[in-house]
Amino acid sequence: MRMPILLTIPAVLVASPVLAQSATGSVEVDGVVAGRCLFGLPNATISLGEISLPGTGRLDVSKVNGRTATLNAWCNGAAATMTVTTTQLTTPTAAPGGFDNRVDYTGTASVTSGSASDSSLTAGAGTPANVGRFNGDILVTLSAASSPTGGLMVAGAYTGNVLVTLTPVN
Repeated sequence: MRMPILLTIPAVLVASPVLAQSATGSVEVDGVVAGRCLFGLPNATISLGEISLPGTGRLDVSKVNGRTATLNAWCNGAAATMTVTTTQLTTPTAAPGGFDNRVDYTGTASVTSGSASDSSLTAGAGTPANVGRFNGDILVTLSAASSPTGGLMVAGAYTGNVLVTLTPVN
């Protein structure tokens, strides 16, 4: 009698193949940049020199009007405003009758996208200008100089200020 020959096939070859399964995970990455404005060159000086007329002692408006200084700044948001606050040019020396110890003027700040101004007669009453996103120079110009009575100017050192404020709008 003949015996059947049994073939043994390894189980690995007989079993159906196991398919590798892959899985994917995801890591989201996010960040934020806040809207901001920054001055690269935040200070400048306009030196007017002698502001009275030598022959009359009264204010020489040509020494003030048209004088300029340049600040440099940027705002990175889609919206930003610029405001100007101008303070009088004054000396602490008292002004008796017929004399003035103050010069009023208008300060205007201009960028490519707009300008804002303020008069020292009503300091802080200027309207903000929408300047948006920009990077560059801000030209500050003085104009409309006057003294309260047109009197003689009191001797002394005079100081004033044009403050330019940039505010991002969120």
